[in-house]
Amino acid sequence: MTLIRSHETLWTRADLESQIATIANVLEDRQRHHSAIGLLADNSPEWIAADLAAQSVAPIVPIPLFFTPEQMVHTIKTSGLGSLLTSNSIFAENIGFTFSGHSFGHLHLFHAAHYDHSIEAAYHGVDKVTFTSGTTSNPKGVCLSSIAQWQVAETLANALAPLNIKKHLNLLPFALLLENLAGVYTSLLSDAENICLPMHQVGFEGSSQFNPNQCLSAIEEYQAESIILLPQMLQAITSVLHQNDPRIASLKFVAVGGAKTPTSLITKALDLGLPVFEGYGLSECSSVVALNLPESRKVGSVGRPLANRQVRIAEDGEIQVSGQAPVHYFGQAIQESEWLDSGDIGHLDEDGYLYIDGRKKNILVTGFGRNVSPEWPETLMMETGLIKQVMVVGDGKPYLSALIVPISELISNAQIDALISGVNLKLPDYACIQGWVRVNEAFSPSNNMATPNGRLKREAILSQYQNEIESLYEIQGS
Repeated sequence: MTLIRSHETLWTRADLESQIATIANVLEDRQRHHSAIGLLADNSPEWIAADLAAQSVAPIVPIPLFFTPEQMVHTIKTSGLGSLLTSNSIFAENIGFTFSGHSFGHLHLFHAAHYDHSIEAAYHGVDKVTFTSGTTSNPKGVCLSSIAQWQVAETLANALAPLNIKKHLNLLPFALLLENLAGVYTSLLSDAENICLPMHQVGFEGSSQFNPNQCLSAIEEYQAESIILLPQMLQAITSVLHQNDPRIASLKFVAVGGAKTPTSLITKALDLGLPVFEGYGLSECSSVVALNLPESRKVGSVGRPLANRQVRIAEDGEIQVSGQAPVHYFGQAIQESEWLDSGDIGHLDEDGYLYIDGRKKNILVTGFGRNVSPEWPETLMMETGLIKQVMVVGDGKPYLSALIVPISELISNAQIDALISGVNLKLPDYACIQGWVRVNEAFSPSNNMATPNGRLKREAILSQYQNEIESLYEIQGS
């Protein structure tokens, strides 16, 4: 029985175990055999094998390809990698790694030319460090144990067992914990086939350019029974689907997560025949916290907490989660509190279903599930000297936009276009500004759009400019 499939590979469980053993033996023979291993590559069977092999050898640090080169370097330096598995040999050599002579398919093993053994203490009890896309320019690493990861996968496998899913198509990068655990690990525990294709073969170019028809073609070609989508992917797919579309006939379960999904979009998808189930998760909790299921679903909610989770709502409305290991960010002390503050505002209904009502702070979550602090691009725009005030928007939208107050009426729209283009060169694609509105009235205490010390009152501004903001997204139907 095939367990791992790609466009050119068919692995049975025995084949996978053989690949895992081969990679593990090489990793164990490293001179710095306890040092952490980075994994920077596109989805492939070898990625899965390397991830699983490392679990018995040393900590692993998946590095998303959608990171900017600066973010990749920051992640690698911060985590003090001793080795790097990658298909990008030039990048590895440019940052001071040397080729070991070992390759596994398209993955090549490199070793750091310089290594500080003292970093190993930071990995005590840590099997994986998953770096978020970053609410600022520097991603943050969440430390996880193998036990915590597999507990989530096992809980999901048990919950989905009645569906008897036998083919899962990986649509998200493996470096995202959601696909890594809820996709790969859960499928392995369910004896389901992981269909892992390079990202461009399932419709992705970069982290935010998505071709829904190409994705649907892959679903139909491989007769996928389950997939995981981000909200903006779901929006794109529903925009090209028609009733009784044969391309989705094989699907039994479509999980949607990573950001808040509009109820209207869920309803539209269901009407078109997509078996959509919204969920909610946090990297700190090894991904999934709550999930709608066929036998227990409420549209608009993110489902009930998984069997291994407890959720409560704090007095200020913040969602708190229990049932995970103590939270641990790389390089920081372990947070021993039983309850994790999620940063999200929500509520539980009388039947125990969880609803997400918004973000506690200003962090924007794009339709592609990327967390972005608006202050990041705002600061870069302010640094140009042409902008008096700016507020970045785009929560739940396919891209970010900005409300801009120029420093002078003499600043032309062409100049603003040029400065945005320059700022975007310093940002990853998910944090780029792709639309903007010129605001002629400054945000001030007199119009209740700023505090006396100049801090923007974001909710008031969003309300005042709601129509202008929505017009920036009408073309894509968001």
